[in-house]
Amino acid sequence: MQPYQILLLIAGYFGVLILISHLTSRGGTNDEFFKANRQSPWYLVAFGMIGASLSGVTFISIPGTVAEQGFSYFQVVLGYTVGYAVIGLVLLPLYYRLNLTSIYTYLETRFGKYSYKTGASFFLLSRVVGSSFRLFLVANVLQLIVFDAMGVPFYVTVSLTILLIWLYTFRSGINTIVWTDTLQTLFMLTALGITIVFISEDLGISISGLMGYLADSEMSKMFFFDDWKSRDYFFKQFISGAFIAIVMTGLDQDMMQKNLTCKNLKDAQKNMFWFTIILTIANFMFLALGLLLTDYAELIGIDAIKDDLFPAIATSGELGIGVAILFILGLIAAAYSSADSALTALTTSFSIDILDIEKKYDEQKQVRLRKMIHIGVSLLIIVVMLIFRYAIQDKSVINKLFEFAGYTYGPLLALYSFGLFTKWQVRDKLVPWIAVASPILSYLISINSLAWFGFEFGFFILILNGFLTFLGLILIRRKHH
Repeated sequence: MQPYQILLLIAGYFGVLILISHLTSRGGTNDEFFKANRQSPWYLVAFGMIGASLSGVTFISIPGTVAEQGFSYFQVVLGYTVGYAVIGLVLLPLYYRLNLTSIYTYLETRFGKYSYKTGASFFLLSRVVGSSFRLFLVANVLQLIVFDAMGVPFYVTVSLTILLIWLYTFRSGINTIVWTDTLQTLFMLTALGITIVFISEDLGISISGLMGYLADSEMSKMFFFDDWKSRDYFFKQFISGAFIAIVMTGLDQDMMQKNLTCKNLKDAQKNMFWFTIILTIANFMFLALGLLLTDYAELIGIDAIKDDLFPAIATSGELGIGVAILFILGLIAAAYSSADSALTALTTSFSIDILDIEKKYDEQKQVRLRKMIHIGVSLLIIVVMLIFRYAIQDKSVINKLFEFAGYTYGPLLALYSFGLFTKWQVRDKLVPWIAVASPILSYLISINSLAWFGFEFGFFILILNGFLTFLGLILIRRKHH
């Protein structure tokens, strides 16, 4: 595809999203922006959450890991199913019972103001970096295949990207995103399915014979039980997956804000059930695609690895213009379905958790402040993406993303676990110190773990960090009263 053709495709895509924004915007109130007036159909939320969960990182990075790591990532995915069950059965009932807009309000009720602000701050840090990570990956691909050829600098690319997202989210926020995410998930899964079909045909594999082909490949090894010290060891990956799902979905304002737009708890739980099934199948399909892409690259002589693999093949022209178009649509859908909801969640959390706008101001001033915060968050993500442009050397972003999440979500995991499963109170003013000290200590242990214990933590760092934070909370506990 020519760069101008891709540019027209992106422009048309955003035109559709802005039209949806116009059709779904009503009064532009904060209740609409933050909670969609609690009127979202559960099946739309479930389907739309797939795109936000997978994001551009999964779309590009997961297929690129198969050559080196086989299907080991599916061990993490199986762990997700346990984590999502905990969300549906434990966390969602809590959030609905307390009628929360921001899920971190629970921490204020349970422990106090300092714990509340600490939890919200760790979410803001996690989401700013995580969302910038995801969007950077896709913006980098678009830069390589479109904007470099047109002489457009990277900072212009990311600025225009964020501006377009801001245009369709600034008025009605989550109310619009429930609908745009549904469309974007459809584009992404369609691109995934059709690409698998086209590559299978080129490799001479029938659809009925695909599972056999995958099973016969050495790269499809899924379960690793032989070396407990390895980062790929089954129980490490499975348990880590369960905790990653709990913290990156159940303790994440971005993902839970969508669930809390459902009409009632029963609908939100149905949403989580179907979301779990579809997401598990989609992740397996991405791994299957990675295996096919690796074999196909060897067949046609394309020298691309890791995060470069899928973009290089899809845009090479070998699979035809249709696959190239679907790849671009799937790529931007994967990126923006994650970024738009993150932008809204960050605005929500900063407005409610940090500035307390619902307690301090009337509705008119709340709306004005929320719009200003939305602009500020957008600018911050642009700055962080530009930092990544010059700081990231590793070509496989997915592993870095999950390891970073282990450091930032660990304190949140401990705070909620401590609140839900103990009756102790804590010395609230000391909570921020514990929450900062634990990730630092976890990092020091992690970088020396191979030398000290002959053991790699990998994604397991989340559990170590949560455990250390939990111990810290025990040390600063006080008697319940």
